[in-house]
Amino acid sequence: MAPVGILLAAGRGRRFDPSGRDDKLLQLLAGGDAVVVASARALLAVLEHVIAVVRADDGGVATALRALGCDVTVCVDADDGMAASLVHGLRYSMRYSVRYSVHASLPAHGWLIALGDMPHVRVTTMQALADALANGAVIAAPVNNGTRGNPVAFSAACLPDLLALSGDAGARGILKRHPVTEVSVTDPGIFQDIDQRADLQGKPSGVISPSIERPA
Repeated sequence: MAPVGILLAAGRGRRFDPSGRDDKLLQLLAGGDAVVVASARALLAVLEHVIAVVRADDGGVATALRALGCDVTVCVDADDGMAASLVHGLRYSMRYSVRYSVHASLPAHGWLIALGDMPHVRVTTMQALADALANGAVIAAPVNNGTRGNPVAFSAACLPDLLALSGDAGARGILKRHPVTEVSVTDPGIFQDIDQRADLQGKPSGVISPSIERPA
């Protein structure tokens, strides 16, 4: 069984628009898709079950993601930080596994955790990370020219540490405590988030951490 995808799409994107009027996840890219739609498509192309975590006042993000086929869940504590959304998504995936009687197998295959504001990650990168977990990786992270990026895949061995995250604490510490399989890719999308309006035209504003630390 493939890992479960978790798309973190509950952040407010204050760096993109401090006023909060324009949700960056719903802004259109040059290709015509909304940011969060493009981010979800790559996960859905590889994984059968993709959980999208949104906030309560999402402005239409949930509707867009449900239309694609994501399993959408609302994190009422999303404003507490990214860790709250991540833990919510993990716990939701475990409830799903019980509901469909796959609890024994689902956690062993782990989770591929992606960010809703990273629409340029290639399908081949998602597939390579899923394959790494299937081949026994504890954590799998993409690497381009020696630098790690997102998304990151975690096996069940990391579950206690992931569930213990809180606030804005990212998973960087978990990457230090567990062996990481670096998956070599030629994919600049693992560094490209939508942080400023210029990024919508494919002009990345910077390199991000692989630690799943930023609010989407």
